[in-house]
Amino acid sequence: MKNAQEAKPQPTIFIERISQFRGTDLTDLCDATESTLSDDALSFSIGLGRIDSHVRDHLESYWKGTLLVPERQLIIGRLDGVIASSIQLVKPSPNNQTGLFAGIVDNHFVAPWARGYGLAKELLKAVETEAVAAGLSILKLSVRNNLKTAIKFYEASGYKRWGTLDKYEKMDGKFIAGYFYYKDI
Repeated sequence: MKNAQEAKPQPTIFIERISQFRGTDLTDLCDATESTLSDDALSFSIGLGRIDSHVRDHLESYWKGTLLVPERQLIIGRLDGVIASSIQLVKPSPNNQTGLFAGIVDNHFVAPWARGYGLAKELLKAVETEAVAAGLSILKLSVRNNLKTAIKFYEASGYKRWGTLDKYEKMDGKFIAGYFYYKDI
Protein backbone atom coordinates (compact mmCIF):
# COMPACT_ATOMS: atom_id res chain seq x y z
CA MET A 1 0.00 0.00 0.00
CA LYS A 2 1.33 3.42 -0.93
CA ASN A 3 1.86 6.09 1.66
CA ALA A 4 -0.89 8.73 1.46
CA GLN A 5 1.78 11.34 2.17
CA GLU A 6 3.75 10.58 -1.02
CA ALA A 7 4.39 13.60 -3.16
CA LYS A 8 2.56 13.89 -6.43
CA PRO A 9 4.75 14.08 -9.51
CA GLN A 10 5.76 17.62 -10.37
CA PRO A 11 4.25 18.90 -13.61
CA THR A 12 6.48 19.86 -16.51
CA ILE A 13 7.05 23.61 -16.83
CA PHE A 14 8.15 25.15 -20.09
CA ILE A 15 8.70 28.88 -20.74
CA GLU A 16 8.90 30.19 -24.29
CA ARG A 17 8.62 33.36 -26.32
CA ILE A 18 6.03 32.96 -29.05
CA SER A 19 5.44 34.89 -32.25
CA GLN A 20 2.51 32.86 -33.54
CA PHE A 21 -0.19 30.66 -32.11
CA ARG A 22 -0.13 26.95 -32.95
CA GLY A 23 -2.66 24.23 -32.22
CA THR A 24 -4.66 25.12 -29.12
CA ASP A 25 -2.36 27.97 -28.00
CA LEU A 26 -4.90 30.77 -28.47
CA THR A 27 -7.66 28.79 -26.77
CA ASP A 28 -5.36 27.82 -23.89
CA LEU A 29 -4.18 31.40 -23.43
CA CYS A 30 -7.75 32.73 -23.46
CA ASP A 31 -8.83 30.04 -20.96
CA ALA A 32 -5.95 30.92 -18.63
CA THR A 33 -6.71 34.63 -18.96
CA GLU A 34 -10.43 34.13 -18.27
CA SER A 35 -9.77 32.07 -15.17
CA THR A 36 -7.36 34.75 -13.93
CA LEU A 37 -9.81 37.58 -14.62
CA SER A 38 -12.46 35.64 -12.69
CA ASP A 39 -10.24 35.29 -9.61
CA ASP A 40 -11.27 38.32 -7.54
CA ALA A 41 -8.43 37.94 -5.06
CA LEU A 42 -5.54 37.74 -7.49
CA SER A 43 -6.80 38.92 -10.86
CA PHE A 44 -5.08 41.35 -13.14
CA SER A 45 -6.45 43.62 -15.85
CA ILE A 46 -5.89 43.83 -19.57
CA GLY A 47 -8.38 46.64 -19.90
CA LEU A 48 -11.40 44.40 -19.40
CA GLY A 49 -13.75 44.57 -16.47
CA ARG A 50 -15.48 41.58 -15.03
CA ILE A 51 -16.22 38.58 -17.20
CA ASP A 52 -19.09 39.26 -19.57
CA SER A 53 -20.68 37.34 -22.43
CA HIS A 54 -18.28 38.80 -25.02
CA VAL A 55 -15.04 38.36 -23.11
CA ARG A 56 -13.76 35.53 -25.33
CA ASP A 57 -14.04 37.69 -28.46
CA HIS A 58 -12.17 40.51 -26.71
CA LEU A 59 -9.47 38.17 -25.44
CA GLU A 60 -8.89 36.55 -28.81
CA SER A 61 -8.59 39.97 -30.44
CA TYR A 62 -6.29 41.20 -27.70
CA TRP A 63 -3.89 38.23 -27.88
CA LYS A 64 -3.83 38.18 -31.69
CA GLY A 65 -3.11 41.91 -31.67
CA THR A 66 -0.30 41.48 -29.13
CA LEU A 67 1.61 39.36 -31.63
CA LEU A 68 1.30 42.12 -34.26
CA VAL A 69 3.00 44.85 -32.20
CA PRO A 70 6.74 44.86 -32.98
CA GLU A 71 7.67 46.34 -29.59
CA ARG A 72 5.82 43.60 -27.65
CA GLN A 73 7.29 40.21 -26.89
CA LEU A 74 4.86 37.59 -25.58
CA ILE A 75 6.36 34.95 -23.31
CA ILE A 76 4.13 32.14 -22.14
CA GLY A 77 4.42 29.47 -19.49
CA ARG A 78 3.15 25.97 -20.08
CA LEU A 79 2.18 23.52 -17.39
CA ASP A 80 2.20 19.98 -18.77
CA GLY A 81 1.99 21.42 -22.29
CA VAL A 82 -0.97 23.74 -21.65
CA ILE A 83 -0.51 27.52 -21.62
CA ALA A 84 -1.17 28.57 -18.05
CA SER A 85 0.58 31.94 -17.76
CA SER A 86 2.09 34.83 -19.64
CA ILE A 87 4.18 37.96 -19.42
CA GLN A 88 5.01 40.64 -21.95
CA LEU A 89 8.10 42.73 -22.51
CA VAL A 90 7.23 46.09 -24.05
CA LYS A 91 10.32 47.57 -25.63
CA PRO A 92 10.55 51.30 -26.31
CA SER A 93 9.61 52.56 -29.73
CA PRO A 94 12.72 53.12 -31.89
CA ASN A 95 11.86 56.82 -32.20
CA ASN A 96 11.91 57.24 -28.39
CA GLN A 97 15.57 58.23 -28.35
CA THR A 98 15.64 59.34 -24.72
CA GLY A 99 13.90 56.21 -23.45
CA LEU A 100 15.64 53.45 -25.40
CA PHE A 101 17.16 52.06 -22.19
CA ALA A 102 13.89 51.09 -20.46
CA GLY A 103 11.31 48.40 -21.05
CA ILE A 104 8.00 47.62 -19.41
CA VAL A 105 6.81 44.35 -17.88
CA ASP A 106 3.14 44.00 -18.77
CA ASN A 107 0.29 41.57 -18.16
CA HIS A 108 2.16 39.08 -16.01
CA PHE A 109 -0.21 36.44 -14.72
CA VAL A 110 -0.54 32.80 -13.77
CA ALA A 111 -3.94 31.10 -13.95
CA PRO A 112 -5.29 30.12 -10.51
CA TRP A 113 -5.10 26.39 -11.29
CA ALA A 114 -1.38 26.68 -12.16
CA ARG A 115 -0.10 28.65 -9.17
CA GLY A 116 2.53 27.31 -6.83
CA TYR A 117 4.80 25.69 -9.42
CA GLY A 118 7.19 28.61 -10.03
CA LEU A 119 5.74 29.89 -13.31
CA ALA A 120 5.62 33.53 -12.18
CA LYS A 121 9.28 33.46 -11.21
CA GLU A 122 10.39 31.71 -14.39
CA LEU A 123 8.40 34.13 -16.56
CA LEU A 124 9.95 37.12 -14.81
CA LYS A 125 13.44 35.66 -15.29
CA ALA A 126 12.68 35.09 -18.97
CA VAL A 127 11.47 38.65 -19.54
CA GLU A 128 14.53 40.03 -17.76
CA THR A 129 16.79 37.90 -19.98
CA GLU A 130 14.96 39.13 -23.10
CA ALA A 131 15.32 42.73 -21.89
CA VAL A 132 19.08 42.38 -21.39
CA ALA A 133 19.40 40.78 -24.84
CA ALA A 134 17.50 43.76 -26.29
CA GLY A 135 20.02 46.16 -24.73
CA LEU A 136 17.70 47.48 -22.01
CA SER A 137 19.06 48.42 -18.60
CA ILE A 138 15.86 49.12 -16.64
CA LEU A 139 12.51 47.39 -16.41
CA LYS A 140 9.39 49.12 -15.13
CA LEU A 141 6.08 47.65 -14.02
CA SER A 142 2.92 48.63 -12.22
CA VAL A 143 0.50 46.68 -10.06
CA ARG A 144 -2.77 47.35 -8.25
CA ASN A 145 -2.24 47.93 -4.54
CA ASN A 146 -4.69 45.18 -3.57
CA LEU A 147 -2.58 42.44 -5.20
CA LYS A 148 -0.52 41.77 -2.07
CA THR A 149 1.00 38.50 -3.32
CA ALA A 150 2.20 40.14 -6.54
CA ILE A 151 3.60 43.13 -4.64
CA LYS A 152 5.53 40.85 -2.29
CA PHE A 153 6.79 38.81 -5.25
CA TYR A 154 8.05 41.84 -7.23
CA GLU A 155 9.71 43.40 -4.20
CA ALA A 156 11.42 40.08 -3.36
CA SER A 157 12.57 39.96 -7.01
CA GLY A 158 14.44 43.25 -6.63
CA TYR A 159 11.87 45.72 -7.97
CA LYS A 160 11.82 49.03 -6.11
CA ARG A 161 8.63 51.02 -5.61
CA TRP A 162 9.00 54.59 -6.81
CA GLY A 163 5.45 55.85 -6.79
CA THR A 164 1.75 55.45 -6.13
CA LEU A 165 -1.24 56.58 -8.15
CA ASP A 166 -4.49 56.74 -6.17
CA LYS A 167 -6.65 56.51 -9.30
CA TYR A 168 -4.80 53.69 -11.06
CA GLU A 169 -7.85 51.68 -12.19
CA LYS A 170 -11.59 51.90 -11.78
CA MET A 171 -13.48 48.71 -11.03
CA ASP A 172 -17.12 48.39 -10.08
CA GLY A 173 -17.34 52.18 -9.86
CA LYS A 174 -14.50 52.51 -7.35
CA PHE A 175 -10.96 53.73 -7.87
CA ILE A 176 -8.12 51.39 -6.96
CA ALA A 177 -4.62 52.67 -6.27
CA GLY A 178 -1.58 51.29 -8.06
CA TYR A 179 2.12 51.07 -7.34
CA PHE A 180 4.95 51.71 -9.78
CA TYR A 181 8.22 49.78 -9.71
CA TYR A 182 11.57 49.64 -11.52
CA LYS A 183 14.60 47.38 -11.52
CA ASP A 184 18.11 47.89 -12.87
CA ILE A 185 18.95 44.80 -14.89
